[in-house]
Amino acid sequence: MENIFKKRIEALRDMMADNGWDAVVLSGSDPHASEYPAPRWKQVEWLTGFTGEAGDLVITADHAGLWTDSRYFVQAVSQLEGTGVELHKTRVPGAVGIPEWLSGKARVVAVDGLCQSVKAVEEIKAAIGEDGIAVDVPDMLDSLWAGRPSVPVTPVTTLDVECFGGIPRVDKISWLRKWMLLQGVDMMLVSSLDEIAWLLNVRGSDIDYNPLVISYLLVSQDYVKWFARKPGCGGPFPDTIDSYDELRVDQVEVEDYDALAFALSDLSQDDGRVRIFIDPSTLNYHIYSHIIRNYDRSDVICGTSPVILEKSVKTPSEIESLRQTFIEDGVAMERFLHWLEDEVSSGREVTEREASVQLSAFRAEIPGYRGDSFENISAYGPSAALPHYCIPAENPPVIRPSGLYLVDSGGQYLTGTTDITRTVPMGECTRLEKEDYTVVLKGMIALSMAVFPRGTAGCQLDVLARGPMWRTRRNYGHGTGHGIGFWLCVHEGPQDIRQNFNAQPLLPGMVTSNEPGLYREGMHGIRHENVVLCREAGKDEFGDWLDFETLTLCHIDTSAVLADMLSSDELKWLNSYNERVYRTLSPLLPPEVSAWLRYKTMPL
Repeated sequence: MENIFKKRIEALRDMMADNGWDAVVLSGSDPHASEYPAPRWKQVEWLTGFTGEAGDLVITADHAGLWTDSRYFVQAVSQLEGTGVELHKTRVPGAVGIPEWLSGKARVVAVDGLCQSVKAVEEIKAAIGEDGIAVDVPDMLDSLWAGRPSVPVTPVTTLDVECFGGIPRVDKISWLRKWMLLQGVDMMLVSSLDEIAWLLNVRGSDIDYNPLVISYLLVSQDYVKWFARKPGCGGPFPDTIDSYDELRVDQVEVEDYDALAFALSDLSQDDGRVRIFIDPSTLNYHIYSHIIRNYDRSDVICGTSPVILEKSVKTPSEIESLRQTFIEDGVAMERFLHWLEDEVSSGREVTEREASVQLSAFRAEIPGYRGDSFENISAYGPSAALPHYCIPAENPPVIRPSGLYLVDSGGQYLTGTTDITRTVPMGECTRLEKEDYTVVLKGMIALSMAVFPRGTAGCQLDVLARGPMWRTRRNYGHGTGHGIGFWLCVHEGPQDIRQNFNAQPLLPGMVTSNEPGLYREGMHGIRHENVVLCREAGKDEFGDWLDFETLTLCHIDTSAVLADMLSSDELKWLNSYNERVYRTLSPLLPPEVSAWLRYKTMPL
């Protein structure tokens, strides 16, 4: 039987031939540059079967290529088999990006401008040259995709900043307006969903695992217009809802999601000059093209949104809420790890999926739980060699009483967002498994103990985590750390800790993951992940110093640690951390789990 994805790609090629397109470029994102799109915009998955969160697709008459990074190489090879789609590796030496690859191969390139950022399309246009044409075809798959999902609509809730920390929306909007005055702009269009959620203190569930509302936000000195689903038309704002009343009190006007283009046109016709600020890294090309047609180019100011940095620095009240959240999340993790060890050692067959479901069930017992922060990665043995492993729908692997099991998971709570990875021995481990386990742990500890001067960027600290691994000729392809939101996206910027150059310094109040890893295809994978808070560490004649406070509370299993590979400082950190976990969590655990945790946290 012919591969269904081959048939879909051939149907797209027929469309290309009918319209005179040499190539089609589709992204794995949505109109808001989201990392995790709603089902409506999973165009790459529909065409190819590839389910990874990062992947862009190029189709020509004789080639189909998927561009993705090392987290998904093994997954892509497996999922693309039989589709005719070739894997193009990114973030590796000698990698050729989509614009460069298209150069000389295509003159007319069609893009779904709704799901491509301004920056991405401008790079394509530059690559194909002045004689090339980039054609914006929004929703180009509509005629091919029978039963394509619609734009989701879910209820909207507002943050209670008095109870859970944060800043009132009126104060955030006032701050943004002051910034706009300094920039000399009259309006700002905010298109990134987590920025909108942060500014308005609203949350929804339009996208799985991400408490976001699909929308745009237009801010001027005189008004705030939120383009979401219009009240009374089946949207999330029936007149009886408190969230809508609160927005009206704070003078936030709710307009229909599809009315943005009309509103922008009307505003451009107002008397006098109107200068509008946009962020081309998140604004989609289709809306940008509409703006360019209606405004003088000199009045369209492009730059980086100030909201990204402002929301990354958590307030003191948010930090206190997060500390409590990580305690509660740690209780759920310890209950899960105790359950898993007990079940597997008893001889009962536990699958990766059953373990994942059980972990989410423990989290669901926590007051304020609003769902997982991403799909659990529950991976035993060779499965864990895929950094972003997905449990197969049929015949999920069984977790055996030997080797290593990796679980990467997190929760969304009213009081914050969590992310944690633990790799745990399920029984006897090989010497190689123990060496790998210990080397990765050394990297995580080194970053945990970092002390650095103010102004240091994450890319300058990345080597601390990789150093112990490099010295033993080991490495990993993903980043070491990413920012984490407050009941927002589990991945956020502008800071990160990775080899790629990012000049953004780490600032006190930023919350970032610390997660080195190691992956041996067909054998095992190891990742140790804690979440750390950047904080003040004193001043002296040499400078202003910062360090990290580890927020995550869940023991690190020492039974797979080769103690002679740890330095005295590393051993001290590990024992101290495990003791802190026990002292903090044991009073909150059932007696049998508390006794088990005491054994697990005995010092090496």
